[in-house]
Order: sequence, then structure tokens, then C-alpha cells
Amino acid sequence: MAAPVVFFALFFAWPVVSIVERGLRVDGAWQFGRFGETLSRPEILDVLWFTCWQALASTGLTLLIALPGAYVFARFDFRGKGLLRAVVTVPFVMPTVMVGTAFLALVGRGGLLDGLWGVRLDGTVWAILIAHVFFNYAVVVRTVGGLWAQLDPRQEEAARVLGASRWRAWRTVTLPALAPSVAAAALMVFLFTASSFAVVQILGGSTYSTLETEIYRQTVVRFDLTTAAVLTMVQFFAVGLVLAVHARIVRRRETALRLVAPEETARRPRGAGQWALFAVVLVSVALLIVLPLGVLVERSFATSHGYGLDYYRALQTPDPSGTFLVPLLDTIGNSLRYAVVATLIALVIGGLAAAALTRRAGRLVRGFDALLMLPLGVSAVTVGFGFLITLDEPPFDLRASWILVPLAQALVGVPFVVRTMLPVLRAVDDRLREAAAVLGASPWRAWREVDLPLVRRALLIAAGFAFAVSLGEFGATVFIARPDSPTLTVAVARLLGRPGELNYGQAMALSTILMVVCAVSLLLLERLRTERTSGEF
Repeated sequence: MAAPVVFFALFFAWPVVSIVERGLRVDGAWQFGRFGETLSRPEILDVLWFTCWQALASTGLTLLIALPGAYVFARFDFRGKGLLRAVVTVPFVMPTVMVGTAFLALVGRGGLLDGLWGVRLDGTVWAILIAHVFFNYAVVVRTVGGLWAQLDPRQEEAARVLGASRWRAWRTVTLPALAPSVAAAALMVFLFTASSFAVVQILGGSTYSTLETEIYRQTVVRFDLTTAAVLTMVQFFAVGLVLAVHARIVRRRETALRLVAPEETARRPRGAGQWALFAVVLVSVALLIVLPLGVLVERSFATSHGYGLDYYRALQTPDPSGTFLVPLLDTIGNSLRYAVVATLIALVIGGLAAAALTRRAGRLVRGFDALLMLPLGVSAVTVGFGFLITLDEPPFDLRASWILVPLAQALVGVPFVVRTMLPVLRAVDDRLREAAAVLGASPWRAWREVDLPLVRRALLIAAGFAFAVSLGEFGATVFIARPDSPTLTVAVARLLGRPGELNYGQAMALSTILMVVCAVSLLLLERLRTERTSGEF
């Protein structure tokens, strides 16, 4: 527990508390009366209501569409499976700015669907909901599918032999085993959609606003730190309540599971029903994920005089405006270096936290389980400004150091590591560890010989998630990235904020490069995962 506690105390609690103190403490006196004043304003109540219901709707729609995909990836074996798994994960690495831009290019004025069928969804809540599904599809597929692929199908088959129907066997055997993983995925999707910023800002326009966009507006545009602090505290307590409810539900459903190698459960689809499900999932992936990504790629090559590589060549030249101190192509190397370091930090901190939580050592540990998820629900604007305010004096003067960016990215990666590894670690039968201890194994050797082989797949999945979110993190990075070493996401956002065809084309080109880098990285990780997990069980 020590390392995770210290990490979150220094790089999350301290910055957030400092921002809140600046907003609510004036001349040494706390202004708690501003809570009632702020929360009674009609426009703030509208923001709170929209934030809650669109997050619930986005979560439900994502589970409805993505759970069949999780089943297909977990139970079916088909050609190109690794490539398709990487493709569905690419949207999750994209900056939310680009997610909004992709759907605007697809369903907005002059977009692909506007030209074909006259469909206009920009400025409606449907565009926001569909974009959220696009962004979070991989969360459900990888979190739920990772555990589903390791569930022993013979348990469900035994229920069928005893007379249960296929639906009853799935409902009474498989679903309870998957419940903690489904709950973890739903929690992450809810937190991401509740704190949605760029997607709502681009697709919702001035009609819709979430708590995150309002905090940004009050902090950056109006510089009203008091209102921003009140909204941050509301967000903090709301997320804490959701996490407490989630933890209570999951604890009631935890069971020891029989886990097997994924290679033992995956097979080719059989029967008309399975082939129909497989086709439906492929069509949904093509329309929901591949089509928006294809629009981005097409726009990166479409110049005023036809298709070409002009925007890509422009990335190699210095920025004439002086906004970027290095060629934009250098942002690729910066992003990869930051992401690798952030992934290592997230794996160490998240792995230690998951191992500690597995022991169920009282309310303190269970409370820390909820605290680990707070970075997903607390405004990245607050965290970014908090970094600038707190980490500027010895012994933690890090504002000029490159490590500040990976630390901020790791804050978002740790919850994914914990949520991915925890269901598998808790599913390991304690009797296996006890048997190893009886045979003379030390606690370290028992973990290495019993737990590690079973959780190695989950560990690699967690590494993929941490790497993906580090590549695509934008909210905090935009405030702390140094001008001489910007990341891909920061460069894309700044290019989109500047007028001109060249800037827009370069943003599309950088986004396409980011997609390719993510896909290649995930394919390599998928190959490594397959090689290491084969034969271990």
C-alpha cells in the first residue's frame, strides 16, 4: 500500500486540494456559503442534470453495443483477430478533441453522411452519445473480454448437462462470474462520459454543457476559481458516491473462478446464430469505429488540389508562426517516450495497489480502492493547474522536468491497471496460495508461481490500456507539456485551434499518425501476449 498511497497523495490529492483551497479560501477565511449560492443557479443545475443523464445513457448504450463484441473477441477464433482488436482500441487512444472532430466530419455540415443522405446529427445529443460509444467501446471489449476469455466453459456446459437452457446457464453461471468485470467496465465508461469535455464542446456546441466544460469555462475563460472550486468539490463527492456504490455491489458478487488459457476457450463460430452474431459485431465495428477513422485518414490526404502528401511533408518543416519550437514530426517521439515511462509507473503503482486490495484488509483498503478511481472522474483541468501550483518548489520542483508529463499520464493509467487486474486476482482460489505455503513456498515465490501465471494476461492487457491512455491523454498534459517537447495530442489540439487549411490538414495528418502508432503498438503487445500466455496453463 505504501507506494500507491504516497504516489496519489503527492500527485493527485495535493494538487487538487491546493486548487480548491485557492478558490474557497479568501483572506484566510473559508467561503463555504458559495456552495449554496453556486448550486442554486439555474444554469449550473442544468449542467449537473445533463452531465448525469447523458453519462448514464452513454454507459448503457456502450454496454449494449460492446458486450456482444466482448463475447466475440473472447470466445471466437478468426483470422485477423489481433488486427481487429487493435483497431477497436485505436479510438480510445485518440485525443477527445479528435473524437469530436472525427464525428463532426462524419455527421456535421459538409460531412460524409450529410453529403450522402442529408443526415445532420451535430448539435444533438445523439452525436454525443454515439461518439462516447466510439471512444469507450474498447474499454468494455478489453476489460470484460479479458476475463471472459479465461472463464472455463465447462462450468456452463455442466449446467446444460443438468438440464438448464442455454440462456439460464449463461445467466446463472457465466453472468455472475463476469459481473465484477462488467461493473468495472461500466464504472470506467460512466466516469469518462461524465467528465466528457471536447466531445460535448465540439458536437454539442452551445446547447449542451457538462460539469467538465463548465469547470474549464469558469477557470480559463472567466478565471472564477471560486465557482470552479465548488464544481470540483461537487464532482469529487459525486464520483466518490458512485465508487462507494460500485465497491459495495462488486464485493457482494466476488467469487473464486476456474481460469484457463484463452486458447482453450476460443474456437471458430458454429451454427447460424453464432455466425449471425459474428456478422453483426463486424458490421457494428465497421460503421461505428472504422468509418470515423477512415474519414480522418481521408481528410489527411485531401488537399485543395487533390489527394497528396502535402500535409505530411509540412510536418517536417519548422512552424512559421513560432508556436511549436520543434518540427511537428518530433511530437511522435515525445509521445512515445512519455507513454512508455507512464506505462511503467502505472504498472508498478497499479500492480502493487491491486495486490494489496486482493488481501481485503479492512475498510481502509476498500476505501483506497475507491480513491484509485478518482482521477478518472475529477477534472483534468483541476489536476493540470494543480501541478503548476504545487510542484514548483523544492523538494518537488518539477515544472521544468520532463517527468511531470508521464506522472500526470500515469494518474489516468493506474485505475485501468487496477480495474483490469483486480477481478482476475480476486478470482484466484486462495487454496492454491495456501497449498504453496504448506509446501514451503515463501509469499514472494507463492505469488510468482501461483498468481503471476494466472494474471500475466491481465497484466499485459493492463499495459496496453495504460500505454493507450498515456498516448491520448490531453486534459492535464496541455497545461504542463513544455514548448520544446509537446505531445501529439497537444499539437493536434493547437493546430485545430488555428485557422487555415494547412493547420487543419496537419492536424488530420498527425491524428492519422497517432492512429497508426497506436495500432502498431497494440499489435506488438497482442503478439507478445499470445506468445507468453500460450502453454502457461
